[in-house]
Amino acid sequence: MSHPHPELGTPPKLPKGGLRVTPLGGLGEIGRNMTVFEYDGRLLIVDCGVLFPEEEQPGIDLILPDFTSIKDRLDDIEGIVLTHGHEDHIGGVPFLLRLKQDIPLIGSKLTLALIEAKLQEHRIRPYTLEVTEGHRERVGPFDCEFVAVNHSIPDALAVAIRTPAGMVVHTGDFKMDQLPLDRRLTDLPKFAKLGEEGIDLLLSDSTNAEVPGFVPPERDISNVLRTVFANAQKRIIVASFASHVHRIQQILDAAHEYGRRVAFVGRSMVRNMGIARDLGYLKVPAGLVVDVKTLDDLPDHEVVLVCTGSQGEPMAALSRMANRDHQIRIVQGDTVILASSLIPGNENAVYRVINGLTRWGANVIHKGNAKVHVSGHASAGELLYFYNICKPKNLMPVHGEWRHLRANAELGALTGVPKDHIVIAEDGVVVDLIDGRAKIVGKVQAGYVYVDGLSVGDVTETHLKDRRILGEEGFISVFVVVDTATGKIVGGPNIHARGSGIDDSAFAAVVPRMEEAIAKSAQDGVLETHQIQQLIRRTVGKWVSDTYRRRPMILPVVVEV
Repeated sequence: MSHPHPELGTPPKLPKGGLRVTPLGGLGEIGRNMTVFEYDGRLLIVDCGVLFPEEEQPGIDLILPDFTSIKDRLDDIEGIVLTHGHEDHIGGVPFLLRLKQDIPLIGSKLTLALIEAKLQEHRIRPYTLEVTEGHRERVGPFDCEFVAVNHSIPDALAVAIRTPAGMVVHTGDFKMDQLPLDRRLTDLPKFAKLGEEGIDLLLSDSTNAEVPGFVPPERDISNVLRTVFANAQKRIIVASFASHVHRIQQILDAAHEYGRRVAFVGRSMVRNMGIARDLGYLKVPAGLVVDVKTLDDLPDHEVVLVCTGSQGEPMAALSRMANRDHQIRIVQGDTVILASSLIPGNENAVYRVINGLTRWGANVIHKGNAKVHVSGHASAGELLYFYNICKPKNLMPVHGEWRHLRANAELGALTGVPKDHIVIAEDGVVVDLIDGRAKIVGKVQAGYVYVDGLSVGDVTETHLKDRRILGEEGFISVFVVVDTATGKIVGGPNIHARGSGIDDSAFAAVVPRMEEAIAKSAQDGVLETHQIQQLIRRTVGKWVSDTYRRRPMILPVVVEV
């Protein structure tokens, strides 16, 4: 199995007749999915998603793929194929289209409707091409054929990309639910035909590669929901992804059966469910869905609220309810259902929300204590079955953390893919398909690009380190006036601490050390402002470390006279 090397250099020029594959996100992480294909100087992008921040990224709203490697080649992009409408696959599109608005977006009806609504908020009117399973479309030198796959959102598609260099199949996110709610199966016969034609490189979803067996059918959740609805005495509050149409449909069906009304809470939930209903993907009985403002007129046992926040996002509706920072206040006897999986890295945030809700008396139903979620990604048994059908000549696991990618690679090897034909890459690692072999040839920049409010890319790892220090250790400000002629302190020092747990009066002990250090520096002829600041930072920092075993941020301000 090939794997990236830390010393990979800039990739060579793509040889004539070769196909280049460059993942800019989604490898080594769950989210930020984006892959760039290059043939004969032209580019095709598959997906452009976002990654949601973790606790060690304070203040960050979203994390984007790094567009640096394609920023100077925007005119070479033939289109962006969107496999489905989840945020980790479409959330980055508005930021890419800010660079060039007329890049065509290619996807299914629901996927395009979701991204068009999102782009409207960014005041971007995209050029779109709607496709369906079985559709074959020429996109520059790329001959794209779309294949139906089952996932946790309707209208998901895989894409087979034919070029003279060979055929590449990108699965997108998929599973093999044999009893899907919308009766739309993963098209295994079509994948078998593609396998017979010859799949030169298969990029396959790795998310559940460590999980043995097969994913249970989505419809298994219905009976569990009915039991919860039958036993709930007061309000029912359901948290789900704002794009999980199948799950919301089951909530609506249970609410209708038990005589409850449903209100959607949160802008993205209201928007997406409105789109799904208008396009016919969500079946809503007349009178079932009401405006959240009318809920006060209904008794608690007739109310269902559907909101976002199943991943513990701090600004989502459910987190705010847990923190008593929302108009909807949790009371004793409410039932809360977290109808989703835990995305790796979100565990602490989710359990914090569960504890907060429980504190106010809610009965919290989640994946850990009831079967209220099934995954949208193929497990190991399904992947083995899939590889035996597709018979890929080369395999490149995608969409997953390192453990998922490696587990998926092992599954491919078990089904007969030669180990030296299995490419385990990471974001930015460039893979060339030449003469039927996929090999790593170099690496391009593919770091995290942080969105913080209206700022895109301005926040760096250094800024995040400073934020973490401020959040964990606090800061100490030192204001001092220095006579540059004598090196003596003639004003101050005024020293104040915030968040460090050190009383301001304690700093009297460090003042003589500062005076001595500055005087010695003056004797050595070093009186430049920046150097004095560094001297104060080291002196105060060492004293705090020795005295309190803490490392707060030291902010010295030196005024010269």
